[in-house]
Amino acid sequence: MAVQPSHAACKPASMCERPSMTADVAIVGYGPVGALLANLLGQAGMSVLVLDKERQVYPLPRAIHFDGEVMRIFQSAGLREAVLEVARPGNQGMHFINAEGRTLLIRGGTADDGPHGCANNYYFHQPELERVLREGVARHAGVEVRLGCEVTALRERGDWVELDLAQGGTARARYVVGCDGARSLVRRTMDSRMEDLGLHQPWLVFDAILKDDGSSLPVHTVQYCDPARPMTYCNVVGRRRRWEIMVMPGDDTAALVRPDALWKLVRRWVTPEQADLERAVVYTFHSVLAHGWRKGRMLLAGDSAHQTPPFLGQGMCAGMRDAANLAWKLEAVLRERAGDSLLDSYESERAPHVRAFVELAVRLGDIIQTTDPEAARERDRRFPAGGPEIFEFPSPVLGPGLQGDAPAPAGQPFPQPRLDDGRLLDEALGNRMAIIGDPDVVRGAGEAARARWRAMDAAVLDRPGRTLAAWLDAHGARAVVLRPDRYLMGMARTSDELERITARLPAAEVALSQ
Repeated sequence: MAVQPSHAACKPASMCERPSMTADVAIVGYGPVGALLANLLGQAGMSVLVLDKERQVYPLPRAIHFDGEVMRIFQSAGLREAVLEVARPGNQGMHFINAEGRTLLIRGGTADDGPHGCANNYYFHQPELERVLREGVARHAGVEVRLGCEVTALRERGDWVELDLAQGGTARARYVVGCDGARSLVRRTMDSRMEDLGLHQPWLVFDAILKDDGSSLPVHTVQYCDPARPMTYCNVVGRRRRWEIMVMPGDDTAALVRPDALWKLVRRWVTPEQADLERAVVYTFHSVLAHGWRKGRMLLAGDSAHQTPPFLGQGMCAGMRDAANLAWKLEAVLRERAGDSLLDSYESERAPHVRAFVELAVRLGDIIQTTDPEAARERDRRFPAGGPEIFEFPSPVLGPGLQGDAPAPAGQPFPQPRLDDGRLLDEALGNRMAIIGDPDVVRGAGEAARARWRAMDAAVLDRPGRTLAAWLDAHGARAVVLRPDRYLMGMARTSDELERITARLPAAEVALSQ
């Protein structure tokens, strides 16, 4: 059964026939990325108009994984507890197993909280997550959601973008964000070029609901690197399980999705007596990246800007990071805390970060998708015989942007420890810029730096406590500047260095004069 939209957030489709609707930001597309962006902007007090041609959440499973950084973004939107009700932590990692049953490679897993103050990985059923996100949107009076409203054309007119609606009438917004997927109208309107990163492979995705507790199945994700038929197995949430099965040359895809063929493919793990088939569909996994995420007042986020194969579980995660990067920048520009040029850093920072994840997913895909037996044997010889190779989830550095030329950990997420008073760091700071450091260094910054902090509504924490002081000491720093999305702008050892980092804060002259 389809998940129904929250009536508090969504107006009937007939409301699309109003001659004009106006907002600070219009979001085209109400999937997970659009819904998260609407939450973040609505929470910031922006007026937001969300337009989607569909009338309800797509009822079947699609994305199934997000990471600890994304949970931290949900936390910033006030949705952590609600999301935890529909997601489970993935503590067991991902195991790459060859045809003989030898484990070649493991993406690490742990039951301990990771650097973001939560588990490193979570699994979920997408319709349930979308319900949580849409109910979150309903909290914000400034967000209007129009379902059954298809956007047919966009035009930039001076300080506004006009959007034509298929049902008649228009909408206007100061900025438009296209969260409208792989076939994005907004991207086509912007004439943004797509770069092919080299992987286009059809896979059969088979979702099932177990009739028992699944105790005979692995609790972790498995990549079966069998050249005869590469497969992926995922323990999703509750009794939901997924198998992804590579389509081989000569396969009849229409025949593959028939139940009799499906059950034969997975019979060594599960039978029709043990599970109900929920969905079977052939997808082509793509690896592409748009060039041109911004054109004037139009921007792209999520699948409209990039698509990645699922071997790292980063497709939706990348879109959620887009939303977090873009939301605070749009707020700063719309509140005149920063100039419009701040939005140029969105693509320059995010595109290289996405590229790093896509290229790693493609490399993992090369391991999984090897179908030549001799090439598979050569692959297996590259891994140590004494035990599997362990790799941890990467944390790429943002591309060129507000961190300037500062080395890592600048441009990476700052950790979220529990403070001495028991709160998580982000609970203490709120969704603002933050300056954290020793009292002498922070208080020694001059008035020009302090004016910039005030212009950006920055939180100042000059009594960092033991946990943060230990992090600073371990990194040879006495102060740090954090962005609202919790990426580290830079580290300082002196008040002068803190002032130089502060000078990169994107405070507009109009904000500094107030």
